[in-house]
Amino acid sequence: MGFLNLAGLGKVHFHEYGTGQKPVLAFHGYGMTGKQFNVLEQSVLKQYHVYGFDHFFHNESKLDDWTEQQIIAGMPKAMVKAYVEQWFKTYGRQRFSVMGYSIGANLALILVEEYADLIDEVILMAPDGLAVYKGFDIIQNKAWGQLLFKTVTKSKWLAPALLKNLRKVGFIDQSLYDIAYSEMNTPQKRMDVYYTLNLIKLLRPDVVKIASLINQHKIKCRLIFGRQDQLFPKLAAIPFINLLQSPDVHEVDLGHWLVVPALDEYLVNLTP
Repeated sequence: MGFLNLAGLGKVHFHEYGTGQKPVLAFHGYGMTGKQFNVLEQSVLKQYHVYGFDHFFHNESKLDDWTEQQIIAGMPKAMVKAYVEQWFKTYGRQRFSVMGYSIGANLALILVEEYADLIDEVILMAPDGLAVYKGFDIIQNKAWGQLLFKTVTKSKWLAPALLKNLRKVGFIDQSLYDIAYSEMNTPQKRMDVYYTLNLIKLLRPDVVKIASLINQHKIKCRLIFGRQDQLFPKLAAIPFINLLQSPDVHEVDLGHWLVVPALDEYLVNLTP
């Protein structure tokens, strides 16, 4: 593990693990850390050496004196390049792969936009960024949604009440309710959610450009979805998948909580 100092951003913490030789820059889901992919020990970790970055407001990654106003305005998309440029300074300019789960897929996809000529493979699991998720769009970009999000964050009772009502009307299932509740059941956790989702709101991948680059550079692209995932299902990603020449697409019998030992077993049993 170590740190990269990203100019204008802060100090990002990363974890190193895996017995494979091929480097992969990995970005985890909300509420996790860069070690999230260590459960894929029989599949991914035997092929790759993982550099798993902690998102800001997670674990030991810290922004440099950003004001609340700056955080709410969002991190400029161009700043994502700093991850790779600083990694190159430490490990040398070289080919690499990218991997992302859930909101972490946004950063992985943006790196494809910037470094397609150096990327060997893209591995995305229950990925955000391939289509607009209406819930995030409302709380990140609509004035009334932003106000609601801030109000819920500051309240002790609104967050659990809202989550219960969303579950009742079927907007989220029990598994998503459990995940969301566990990440919003204290004032600090609610602020971390608020700051994280605002910080990343400008990190919107250009999926048409990315698909073209994947095809042009013949980048391997593995997409894995949970069959019961109501947050980022395969159906929403079909337009992107249809743009790819040779996608490796999988739908497994899981929900959004996808990076688990059962996925490792599934990947190991795939025909090479």
